[in-house]
Amino acid sequence: MTTIEYGRLYIDGRWAAPASAERIRVTEAATEEHLGSVPAATERDIDAAVAAARKAFDDPEGWASWSPARRGDVLERFAAALEARGAETARRVSVQNGMPLWLAQNFEAGFPALLLRYYAGLVAAGQEEVRAGMLGKKSLIRREPIGVVAAIVPWNVPQAISFLKLGPALAAGNTVVLKPAPETVLDAFLMAEAALEAGLPPGVLNVVPAGREVGAYLVAHPGVDKVSFTGSTAAGRAIAETCGRLLRPVTLELGGKSAAIILDDADLTASLEPFFGTTLLNNGQICWLCTRVLAPRSRYDTVVETITALAQSLTIGDPLDPATKIGPLVSERQRDRVESYIAKGKADGARITTGGRRPEGFDRGWFVEPTIFAGVDPKATIAQEEIFGPVLAVIPYADEREAVAIANDSEYGLGGSVWTADPARGASFARKVRTGTIGVNGYVNDPFAPFGGIKASGMGRELGPEGLQPFQLLKTIYLDEANDPA
Repeated sequence: MTTIEYGRLYIDGRWAAPASAERIRVTEAATEEHLGSVPAATERDIDAAVAAARKAFDDPEGWASWSPARRGDVLERFAAALEARGAETARRVSVQNGMPLWLAQNFEAGFPALLLRYYAGLVAAGQEEVRAGMLGKKSLIRREPIGVVAAIVPWNVPQAISFLKLGPALAAGNTVVLKPAPETVLDAFLMAEAALEAGLPPGVLNVVPAGREVGAYLVAHPGVDKVSFTGSTAAGRAIAETCGRLLRPVTLELGGKSAAIILDDADLTASLEPFFGTTLLNNGQICWLCTRVLAPRSRYDTVVETITALAQSLTIGDPLDPATKIGPLVSERQRDRVESYIAKGKADGARITTGGRRPEGFDRGWFVEPTIFAGVDPKATIAQEEIFGPVLAVIPYADEREAVAIANDSEYGLGGSVWTADPARGASFARKVRTGTIGVNGYVNDPFAPFGGIKASGMGRELGPEGLQPFQLLKTIYLDEANDPA
């Protein structure tokens, strides 16, 4: 394929010359070939982007002061421009991080425009409320934009996660400095092209790709009012420390080690497609995936056999091939990480029923076979730490009480699933699991419902009306009867 090279950064509504000649070079996950490159943002570029966002937000006649309908018109054009680029966005994401193309077409091509329209409509529904008070007068409650938002996103689902932040932030009237991950920058620049075409005012959205150190500079920048971060728990802790010291609002969507609890009445063979989507989707590179599988001892061998057969049936290959279910991991470093966990699982006495190696016939690309571990102790490393690859640990339990205890014995609490022939029983069990989200006989992030974690999985929520609130300030105006708007 033709390489994609960008020479400028998207700052202040235009393509701006970078402050240095440093480049971020992108490699195709399946072939290890050069895909393209973009400028690497420096601290000077962050300064320029934050200054542009600050100016745009502080403009008394600017984006923040516009009516929701006027902002909504621009966001509708933005959504349409993204949709026009949907096929290319999906392709760029697939070749960069290994996401199967059929999945990228759903997550990366369609979700961003959906979120822009959803939040534009939500804001248009009203941002003021008059309340009768206890003391005889009324109060006007206003929801106002919070200011300049630093949005830092990962490489695994880069566009969908970007718009978990951009959708509500922009609709509410904020301005944004977006820092995409170095592994997936080509799709971010395509998104910037859509923003330019849509006519977003200068400074409202700025795209500055960079590594961890420059990202830390952005988080601590004095011109930033709010931080929204998705990534590792370790990085999230560091960001939380910085924001805590600065009294800066922060939303953190972090790691997970979610449990798929198979109850004794579940017919797993009838649910293989949703079970795959809950455990091994995107080559295991999604934070909410259920990579701990809890199975009743009375059916343990049957469950292990069923999951093993599922893993063996998954087609490994080029992520651009529609038949591919398991593509490569995003990078050599990520493959090394996954392989180190596989080695640790074996050393700790767990038994591999399938996988555990690099697939035969793939001389290039960062592929790892889907790997199933049986006989896993719930305290084992592979049952406690996030691996972020196609590796499942199947853990036995004696009864429902023990299943709940094992599911809750984790420093994480992001996702989860319960599998049963009785949906009411599944919902009852789900209430006992300490987690931010959980599904019955499947798992789907619905845009109308809040998503986020507890414990080491983060704080705050995205999606739903709850995903808009972190990008708004509440202002109370105690009304005088003479100017009561009611």
